[in-house]
Amino acid sequence: MSVSPVRRDAVLGALRRGTVPGSGLDLLAVGLERLAPGLEESLATCRSGGASFTAIRGEYGAGKTFVSRWLGERAKAANMAVAEVQISETETPLHRLETVYRRLCERLTTATAPPSAFRPVLDAWLFTLEEDALAAGDLDDEALGAAVDELMGSRLAALATSTPAFATGLRGYRAAVASDDAGVADGLAAWLAGEPHVAAAARRAGGVKGEVDHFMALSFLQGLLIVLRDAGHPGLVLILDEVETLQRVRSDARAKALNALRQLIDEVDAGRFPGLYLVITGTPAFFDGRQGVQTLQPLADRLHTDFGTDARFDNPRAPQVRLLGFDLDGLTELGVRVRDLYADGSAAPDRIRSLVDDAYVRDLASAVAGRLGGRVGVAPRLFLRKLVADVLDRVDQFADFDPRQHYALTVNRSELTAAEAEASAVSVDDIEL
Repeated sequence: MSVSPVRRDAVLGALRRGTVPGSGLDLLAVGLERLAPGLEESLATCRSGGASFTAIRGEYGAGKTFVSRWLGERAKAANMAVAEVQISETETPLHRLETVYRRLCERLTTATAPPSAFRPVLDAWLFTLEEDALAAGDLDDEALGAAVDELMGSRLAALATSTPAFATGLRGYRAAVASDDAGVADGLAAWLAGEPHVAAAARRAGGVKGEVDHFMALSFLQGLLIVLRDAGHPGLVLILDEVETLQRVRSDARAKALNALRQLIDEVDAGRFPGLYLVITGTPAFFDGRQGVQTLQPLADRLHTDFGTDARFDNPRAPQVRLLGFDLDGLTELGVRVRDLYADGSAAPDRIRSLVDDAYVRDLASAVAGRLGGRVGVAPRLFLRKLVADVLDRVDQFADFDPRQHYALTVNRSELTAAEAEASAVSVDDIEL
């Protein structure tokens, strides 16, 4: 596979910093053969006008964020839109769907537009309406405006019944763009994206009132899906990451959040959101424990999946799919891929492949896992960081550097995540509560 220097540098730079790369994840996709067919089926369902839901479960460090972003890359390759929203008690509480909708719009991305792609999507939608109107015949500016208004009304007819405010806001936005009123256009775009505190003058000019609230949020999501489809994006992957944080919130807020999640899943099943692929990620404790899904029986029933059989026979179409984490062979394979990616862009590829051969990669993987209590499943982030920053960079830059002679693995508590620090603890007393 040919990889551009920019793409290679972006992937290696993220690994060097110990973060999940924002793109190029297909280069690192190891062990996803079990899940890929089911996830691809769900993407195809959404592109054809259906809707789908998947819960990805895995322990800390098992790769939930990696898999969800890999899925997002697959979606964007098919011209779908993607939004990754991290659930947080303070920043994005799940029980406040208006906040979730606003974060969705802030994080919206497409294959050609980085976050936030909300405004480019609106403009692409208006352009498509104008092109469709012009296709019906030659029109002057006044007739074109009327034709676009008629098209807009017909395509938003169903939405206008339940949430006329979204359709009104779109009409106001189009009028502001047509008259080159940047202030009003900016304000109405922000209002449509769920932003609070939009200037009253902009709302008044667009004929809209108030702010997007909890009850309007789902209807605005419906509207966004219509706009995305007409703008050439046949679906949206919405990833709600780290939903296990709900276990740490007050019981009343947790109950509201779990009910909001149940409502979202039911709306997906009912076909209210054509083109939406809702993905959540969480730990097994969230799905099975007494501080998570099990406290709301209707939600537990919807997410129930039998994991009692051999993992080889897990159903990738089930409501929940589980990540098993890496074993030593898988971690070694991942390290070899990264080594080869690095070598392909290096001025000394032969030296890199010789000094950092497969056997050395396996030894380093084993050593890092050993520092984490033998828990290979939580080792990938730290292992790849050590491999790139401490080994490959030095072999690349110093002709006389031999990692077997000149490098000794060191792991400082300050560079570990909470899950890694817990795994590395030599006794219960070392675990910070």
